[in-house]
Amino acid sequence: MAGFIISARTICGIMCFFPFLIYKLRRRHLSIDESIEDLLQSHNNLMPIRYSYSSIKKVTKSFKEKLGQGGYGSVFKGKLKSGHHVAIKMLDQTKGNGQDFINEVATIGRIHHVNVVQLIGFCSEGSKRALIYEFMPNGSLDKYISARQEENIISLSWEKMLGIVLGVGRGIEYLHRGCNTQILHFDIKPHNILLDDNFVPKISDFGLAKFFSTDDSIVSLTAAPRGTIGYIAPEMIYKNIGGISNKADVYSFGMLLLEITGRKKAINALRDHSSQFYFPSWIYDRLCHGEDIEIGDATDDEKTIAKKLVIVALWCIQMNPVDRPSMSKVVDMLEDDIEVLQMPPRPFLSPPELPIDDTSFDTSHSETSTTYPSESRSCNSVASSTTIIKVKEN
Repeated sequence: MAGFIISARTICGIMCFFPFLIYKLRRRHLSIDESIEDLLQSHNNLMPIRYSYSSIKKVTKSFKEKLGQGGYGSVFKGKLKSGHHVAIKMLDQTKGNGQDFINEVATIGRIHHVNVVQLIGFCSEGSKRALIYEFMPNGSLDKYISARQEENIISLSWEKMLGIVLGVGRGIEYLHRGCNTQILHFDIKPHNILLDDNFVPKISDFGLAKFFSTDDSIVSLTAAPRGTIGYIAPEMIYKNIGGISNKADVYSFGMLLLEITGRKKAINALRDHSSQFYFPSWIYDRLCHGEDIEIGDATDDEKTIAKKLVIVALWCIQMNPVDRPSMSKVVDMLEDDIEVLQMPPRPFLSPPELPIDDTSFDTSHSETSTTYPSESRSCNSVASSTTIIKVKEN
């Protein structure tokens, strides 16, 4: 009899628990929907189109053509009634609380710039959330940086790469200074740079973006820092390096430039001989000493472009945010003749304190790690010295 009573109570408890769980989940989705509605009401003049989930299925032909997969979910190709192709990002319902989705709609939905991807519409029906973007036929920049001959991906010229990084720089400059509010992206990296059919770059993925007043030179983040290891600015991780500002995006842009410069992976042999090998340190030393950087053969114009990208990158990745240029200055440097560019100080210092507690740092976006050497020296030479950078095509 006692066993029967215990079993009955257990069954009763389970029957009560499931309705409560369903109620909580519904309340959670309702809260997200309410936040989205509040957002759209406050920006109704810039409101992107809202699609039903059934419309999303029709546009993608039941998710027939998958373009990619990431920590956020999956991207599918679709075609609107107008005949325009789109990329539809289906967000994983198990990731986050919907704030990244709201950030994306709030940010891209109000931006119109040639170097920022256009948000055409979105879907939010309970647990089903999707973002509909203009389709970028040439994919993301990362595949061109790491492309190998056997992958059958065209190799972009240094002139084309300069045009791409200039477009990215102008896009970031617009986010920092061209809007009514200052928008910090916090996740600039090659994977988040999309290329249209003419290889015009478009900044994408604003899930980590934050809005601040244009008067704010230093900003405050209430949540734990998030981003991609290897691109995230050191002040986002370490204490007392400097305040968080739009210079965090400048740092990430500098790391992007360095990855482009080392895209042929010609330094792997050196990397294998030292676990502490750090590409910015290696390339900085060679620029200072006027040594050849053996990354290939190229025309004089291509050598000049590669050298310019390195010098601008080394300015961008200065450890102290105050020492980094603004994105406006970065764009000017990329457009200037190389003869007027000065070499920066050695771009790394020992972090003054241990990093913030690792348990509070979100590394879900991590890709590569960065080693910071402990020395800080300056190079007195200027960019117009007789340094030769050789660019060798694989």
